[in-house]
Amino acid sequence: MAKKVSRSPKGTRKRGQHKPAAPASSARGSFTLANLHPPAGSRKRKVRVGRGMGSKLGKTAGSGNKGQKSRRGYSRRRGFEGGQMPLHRRMPKRGFHNPFGVTYSVVNLAELNVFPAGETVTPELLRAHGFVRRAADPIKVLGDGELTNKLAIHAHAFSASAKEKITKAGGTFEVMAQ
Repeated sequence: MAKKVSRSPKGTRKRGQHKPAAPASSARGSFTLANLHPPAGSRKRKVRVGRGMGSKLGKTAGSGNKGQKSRRGYSRRRGFEGGQMPLHRRMPKRGFHNPFGVTYSVVNLAELNVFPAGETVTPELLRAHGFVRRAADPIKVLGDGELTNKLAIHAHAFSASAKEKITKAGGTFEVMAQ
């Protein structure tokens, strides 16, 4: 008895291969949502391993024979080098954390131009306008940009350029205790 041969084009493709995309020409030759398709070869099907000897990756499923790496749930911790002292522990330690260091919330002079002339700018006002994120941090005013309005600015610290530009604009600054 002769073997039945499949004549359908679907039977000639290997598993995992997609049908070639249809030409992108529609009635007017433009792309529409109806005829979009991925470029050929850009979409690959996931290989399912360990699903029988006919699937190319049956039995050991690409993990080789025996040993820690072939066992279920195997993963090494990040930086593990087989028991050798890992690189991140061979590197020397450097620096220290200063327990008395002060972290300032920074405000630049250019940002303070939103306030009208003659206004007294305080840390509470800056927090209310959203210039400062953390309420507990002291505020330092830096001299980036130009100050166009005459303001009285109260803050915990000022840069030298900020002091100069504030006085040049006719304003005043006051250093507050932290």
